[in-house]
Amino acid sequence: MPRRYPFVRVGVFTDHIFGGNQLAVFLAPDGLSDDEMQAIAREMNIAEITFVFASTQSDCVARVRIFTPARELPFAGHPTVGTTWVLAREGRLPAGSREVVLEEGIGPVPVRLEGDLTSPSSVWMKQRDAEFGPELTNRGAFARALALEEGDLLGGQPVCIGSTGLPFLFIPLANPDAVDRAEPDLRGIAAAFQGERLGVFVFAPDPGRGPSRVYSRMFAGDTAGIPEDPATGSASGALGAYVAERGLVERMPNPLEIVSLQGLKMGRPSEVHIRLRLEDGRARQIEVGGGVVPVMDGTLTLPS
Repeated sequence: MPRRYPFVRVGVFTDHIFGGNQLAVFLAPDGLSDDEMQAIAREMNIAEITFVFASTQSDCVARVRIFTPARELPFAGHPTVGTTWVLAREGRLPAGSREVVLEEGIGPVPVRLEGDLTSPSSVWMKQRDAEFGPELTNRGAFARALALEEGDLLGGQPVCIGSTGLPFLFIPLANPDAVDRAEPDLRGIAAAFQGERLGVFVFAPDPGRGPSRVYSRMFAGDTAGIPEDPATGSASGALGAYVAERGLVERMPNPLEIVSLQGLKMGRPSEVHIRLRLEDGRARQIEVGGGVVPVMDGTLTLPS
């Protein structure tokens, strides 16, 4: 007898359909093997999909496994936000709860809901304090690997690896035009710092859109099985810390709310909101959030 697995598809970090980052959430995946979950992610061919299981930890409402078309991830932003929204819509969260905790590969991830608890206006995930590696000084090589000139990199600001749970290579550029012109050679970028391949996050302050706006793109390549990500919540906590600690956005009032505009170049405009507090020049209490829009409900049928 065929096996049937219902799923919900949503757009995350957007307020309108066909924007933001796509996510499919499987709410009853029991019986699926790891290989089947990976095959489903390849078949869906979107940035990430999630499978929701009963939690193994008493303080978590669900265990969430996150897959890209290429591999399973221990943690990711838009899947956390989108899955929480779907669980709220489906009545799968404790009644009246605005704060819940999901179990992910990196451990417990606290999440907070705003608005109607059955259809939240926004969902916020708490992230760890950001950690940054040393400056990577081979700026010319990074510029060439992006098909840019060294002068297109933002002067006085380091290229470095940053993380609040999942590492990304952060390359600050001089302006949004340079961000749009970037054409990455991911092998060349990996060779420039002689490390493993990571998601490459390029960004620039965008004062033309506001004092707390950043214009961003994230090139995933074979790290995720997609060339570019429309919205990257797992990178945005470290992005917020980077621009706030270095004064690249308005620092008042404190706590700050920063908006990362991502996905515009690829036709899927996304707004990733970042809240944090500066304490002695360091970013603390980092949250990443945004809106979620339902797109479709469906059922995947597999042979018995």
